[in-house]
Amino acid sequence: MANTETALKEALASIEGATGVALVDYTSGMALGTLGGGKTFDLNVAAAGNTDVVRSKMRTMEHLGLKAQIEDILITLSDQYHLIRLIGGRGGNGLFLYLVLDAKRANLAMARHQLKRIEEDLEV
Repeated sequence: MANTETALKEALASIEGATGVALVDYTSGMALGTLGGGKTFDLNVAAAGNTDVVRSKMRTMEHLGLKAQIEDILITLSDQYHLIRLIGGRGGNGLFLYLVLDAKRANLAMARHQLKRIEEDLEV
């Protein structure tokens, strides 16, 4: 089991092309931890904004009567991938991992696989 700091460090170090990662509480919009990002990319602002994405998708699924669980949400930009992975189990309800990837260096399939493994090992 990995704590928040260990999980964020592992994501940034082990996922090729990762430039930023955050653990976010989508009930409040607050980042519980961030790593990476930088002066030109504020992970706290991104975390707050992406809570709206998660809430909107959950509302839409509810209106459609869909009972499936969201695994992840992918947003593709011209030069980045933004991957949102909802955390299930072990007190993770209401949280998601947010990963920013450089699209030129990242292997999206591998990033999804590694983020899933990190999420499964995360103890909140």
